[in-house]
Amino acid sequence: MERAASQFLRAVRGRRSQVAFARRLGYRANPITDWENGRRYPTAAETMRACERAGIELDQAFRRFHPAPPPAPASDPEALAAWLSQLRGSTSVAHLAHRVGRSRFSVSRWLSAQAQPRLPDFMRLVDALTGRMPDLAAELVPIEAIPELVGRHRTAAAARRLAFEAPWTEAVLRLLETDGYRRTPHSDAWLAVRLSIPEALVAQTIGRLEAANIVVRDGDSYRVAGALTVDTRTDPQAMRRLMTHWSQVALARYGNHPDEDLFAYNVMSVSHADLARIRELLRTTFREVRTIVANSEPAETAALLNLQLIDWSRPEEDA
Repeated sequence: MERAASQFLRAVRGRRSQVAFARRLGYRANPITDWENGRRYPTAAETMRACERAGIELDQAFRRFHPAPPPAPASDPEALAAWLSQLRGSTSVAHLAHRVGRSRFSVSRWLSAQAQPRLPDFMRLVDALTGRMPDLAAELVPIEAIPELVGRHRTAAAARRLAFEAPWTEAVLRLLETDGYRRTPHSDAWLAVRLSIPEALVAQTIGRLEAANIVVRDGDSYRVAGALTVDTRTDPQAMRRLMTHWSQVALARYGNHPDEDLFAYNVMSVSHADLARIRELLRTTFREVRTIVANSEPAETAALLNLQLIDWSRPEEDA
């Protein structure tokens, strides 16, 4: 992440000279040279301030990146710490510190705003919590300016396209990551039985994943070429089709495995205030699930989670 951080800082500066950008940030000396050469790094908050001074729309970038409310302002150390804590959810500090490669003491101080992480450590935290640091970088600067992250970003982008075009790729990917799959030679039938889909569809899906370099042959099985977390919120119409697909998958599964699956519903009448509370509770739950998934080890199984909340109020009646 040190190299990625230096490349990111160079991209934030853009066409300005190092001296001019240092003056724009209010420095009398020129720390930009050290930042971009990796001799030392600004804090995450100072980096966000540099982004603001460079004209980057931080609020919109953070909103596109993750459903958690964005830090406001993003250059406030306490706001950034609160945002990271939202991403963390119930993940233990010890587990997060292990993934980041830093001490529990340091990570705890960063999350409580008692200390500020330098940019590479902030990037490690975001990556450990979401698996999507390349996506956040791409929301802030042109990803091509960060060679250290561009490969992962392109792979994730290919996975997004496949998720829209061939929804079963997500499910196949998740099963390929499990210990059960890795213990035996590859078998289309093994995947087909677990997903309740035809073997021919499995073979076609594997072929598309391999063509996109998202999976590679490794001996007598396949492995995922890097951890992928697919954010599918970028195309509303495609997302609608994807939601329909997974809702139909859940409906087809209903009642077949009552001891393993959970299906529940509640038709209710509540106040607007309480419906808002329920909506926020579900959003918080979904964010918590994403964090649990990003930090879950080992990969022993794959699963599908659907959440729906429908508001039947009519605006014309409420006026």
